[in-house]
Formats: sequence, structure tokens, C-alpha cells
Amino acid sequence: MVQMGNGLQKAAGDKLRGILKALTSKTWMGVLVGALVTGIIQSSAATTVMLVSFVNAGLMTLTQAVGVIMGANIGTTMTAQLIAFRLSDFALPAIGLGAIIFIFSKKRTHKYFGQIILGFAILFLGMTVMTEAMKPLSANPSLVQLVAIVGKHRLLGVLAGIIMTIVIQSSSATIGILMAAASQGLITFETALPILFGDNIGTCVTAVLASMGASLSARRTALAHVLFNVFGTVLGLAFLPVFSKVVVWLTPFGGVSRLIANAHTSFNILNTLVWLPMAGLLARIVVTLYPGEERIIEHGPKYIDKRMLRTPSAAIQLSVQELVRMAKIAQEMLSDAGKALLSDSPENILKTIESHEEIVDNLQSEIIFYLSTLMSQGSLTHRQSTQVAGMLHVVNDIERVGDHAVNMGNFASYRAEKRIDFSDEAKSELADLFRRVDAILSDAVNALERNDPALAQDVWEKEKIIDDIEARLRDNHFKRLNDGTCLPASAVIYIEVLDNLERLADHAVNLADAVVQNTVSLQE
Repeated sequence: MVQMGNGLQKAAGDKLRGILKALTSKTWMGVLVGALVTGIIQSSAATTVMLVSFVNAGLMTLTQAVGVIMGANIGTTMTAQLIAFRLSDFALPAIGLGAIIFIFSKKRTHKYFGQIILGFAILFLGMTVMTEAMKPLSANPSLVQLVAIVGKHRLLGVLAGIIMTIVIQSSSATIGILMAAASQGLITFETALPILFGDNIGTCVTAVLASMGASLSARRTALAHVLFNVFGTVLGLAFLPVFSKVVVWLTPFGGVSRLIANAHTSFNILNTLVWLPMAGLLARIVVTLYPGEERIIEHGPKYIDKRMLRTPSAAIQLSVQELVRMAKIAQEMLSDAGKALLSDSPENILKTIESHEEIVDNLQSEIIFYLSTLMSQGSLTHRQSTQVAGMLHVVNDIERVGDHAVNMGNFASYRAEKRIDFSDEAKSELADLFRRVDAILSDAVNALERNDPALAQDVWEKEKIIDDIEARLRDNHFKRLNDGTCLPASAVIYIEVLDNLERLADHAVNLADAVVQNTVSLQE
């Protein structure tokens, strides 16, 4: 199943992410997209983990994610439907075919499809082997008695399904085991249903683990997945006799394996139909259980508008506004890097830096493309051409600010992992230098936003002071190394951080230069 899922995900590539981001504006569309994507990759857990990352990055709202979660539960039932076809006679030839394609193909796409065939074939062969292996168990008195107890107590069945799926880390594999056990008479269809319901809850664990340490919205997304399946299980247990009869009526042929497969699909479709009109309510319940406010930064451009390219003066003003927005995000990254470096548990802060880095890199690409398109039109005045050229330099300086923040975040991660500590004096010095560099960058961004040459000139003077402080801190650290106050392991990190902060100040000066030279301005 792992081979099959990996092959499907690789073959589909980044298109799946594009589908998820582009087609989830409406809840019902989210359901369709969730079912489609999960049907392709055959892992609702993988889809939900993707959702957590999207919500964490601000690419998707909680309500949009709820719709995709509903669809993911439906899409993952396709594996059970395939297993119920009993294609084991073709398993060995398919394994050979898949292995040949996977091993001997030169193109990656062909290799991925070989991996898909191999995965499916191994899945069917495994089901056959497992079914045969369960034959002797049907005569085991202890196991028969245990199954009878589970059959009488539905909540035990739900708990068994949860535990099985947590251990196996695949709801489809759990359903496959149920089908194999039922086909050998170990359990009845009615006994399998509560286990099937619990299986849906157990599959949420992967997303819950992925959300740990992520943003508030990402944790809410994982909780929405849990609640959706828990509510569905409650309804399923309440109407179990009716649901059982409906599934039997819908399955005139195919045996108990087909009954379980249809029950799995029907349960998730019915649960979705119940909650689809109330997706907003589910989101509100999650927010109530997980209170708090969180600022999510938009991932894409906020100001630049392709329609304004025909009006260069307006396009330039919008570009400067986007530059300022990008610079403020990079400034937040610097502030977070300072906190992470002096923290013993920087994991959560580092995830925020990583998320913001994606936004900054994306904005850099979008702004450069926008300005390049504007310049290629050939309708700019000499003054406007100078402004656009200046902004192309500025956008790269801002991106470098983000890169330096990421570098220092990496040092913070290494320091925490290796348990490397700074002396109190070193911590105090770093905290002071971070404050100074943050202040100079703030002045440069404000000068850019206000088109304030006087404030920009102050940046120059402050940068000279930072150069002097950086040289003094190096000397201080070498003295501490010499007298044993600081350990050699901390020296590399300390010096690298000083280098990055000094370069950050240089980039702040470059921003200020653009304002003083009037190459970047909100005014025509």
C-alpha cells in the first residue's frame, strides 16, 4: 500500500497541490476535490497533512479545509472497493510487469507508474495471503470468544478500529484486514461496522501529529478532521441497524467483502451529506474549542494588479506597496530568528520562519515578473525606467534579509539540537545587536513606505555604529573563549550570527540608498 501510494503521489506531482489550492472556493467543490485527490493518492492522511500545511501558510481557510476533509474520507474508500473485486489471480503477473517497468524504465514518470502497478499487485497478493492465513484462526476458541465480546459491545469495536488504524497507519489496510477476517467467518458484517467507524477516527492521528507546533489554524484543521469523524461515528452507532440494512439492500451480490467496502463508502458519503450544509457550523465549533486569534499573512501578492500594467504610474505605486509589505514580512522573520536563537525550544518559531520564507520567495518572483512585464512594454519614461530598475534591486535585498533570517533560524535549530549554550554575557550581546539591526531595518522599511530621505540617511549613520559594535563583540567573544567562559562549540554559531546580522544591516542600507537616490518612491 505504501508503494502504491508513493507511486501515485509522485506520478501526480505538484498538480495535486495546485488542484487543492485552486478549486476549494466553495465547500461542495472542496468535497469533490478532496475525493478526487485522495482517490488518486489513496491516503486521506496525506491529503489532510497537505491541508494542514496549506492552512498553516494561509493558502486556505478553515471552512475550505473542512470541505476537503469530507471529500478525503470518501476518496480513501476506493481502495476497499478495488480489493473487493478479488483480482488476486492477476497479482503475480502484475507484480512482474510493475517490477520490470519500475526497474528498467529510464523516464521518471514511467517508473512511477511501474511503482503504482507493483503496489496494487502486492496489495491484492497480500490480501490473498492474509485471507488464507486467517483460516485456522476461525477455529480458535479464544479468538472467537473475543470477537463475540466485541460484537456485543459496539464501543469496544470502535476502540479496536481506532487502535488498529493508529498502529497500522492506514485506514485502507484496516478495512482490508476486516474484509479478510469476515471472508473467513471470523467476524460478521454487523460486528465489522463499529470497527469500520473507529477506523475513520484512527486515521486522523497523522494529521494531528502534523499539526503539532503549527499555527492555530492548522491545529484547528486537524481537530475538524477528528470531530467530523467522531460525529459520524456517533450517528453511525445510533442508526447501526438501519444503516446495516441499507448497505445489504445496496449490495445484492459480491459477498461480505463487498458489503464491508460498500459500508465504508456509504458511511462516509452519508456523513458528508449530513455535515456539508453545516460546514460553517463545524468550523465554528472548532474555533470555540480552540479559541484565539491568529494573523495569517496572505501567500500571494496583495497590491500588484495586472490590469494596472497599462497605467505605469499606478503599477509602480502598487509595486512599491507590495515591496513594503514584503519587507515587513522579512522584518518579522528577523525578529523571530532572534527569539529562536535565544530559545531552548525554537521549533514553533522556526516553523513560522519557514512559512514566511515561502511567502517572501513567492513575492520576490511575483514582483520581479510584474516589473519585468511592465518594463518590457516599452511605454515607460526615463524616470519610470529608473524607478523600476531600482525596485528590482530592492526586491532582491529584501529577499536576502529573509535568507539571513533563515540562516540564523538554522543556527538556532542546531544550537537547540546539540544543546549548545551561550554565556549570559554572549546572550545579552546578541539580544542587543538583534534589537539594533531590527531597528535599522525598521527605519529603512519606514523610509521606503513614507518616501522619507531624512529617515533613510539616519540608517547610514546607525549602520556605521553596528559595524563598530559587531567588531567589538567579536573581540569580546574571543576573550571569553580564551578565559573559558564560552565553549568552542558556541564560537562558530556566535560568529556566524554576527556575520549575518552585519550583512542584514548592509541590506537595510541598500534599501535606504534607494530612497535617498529617489529610485523607489510611492510618488511619481
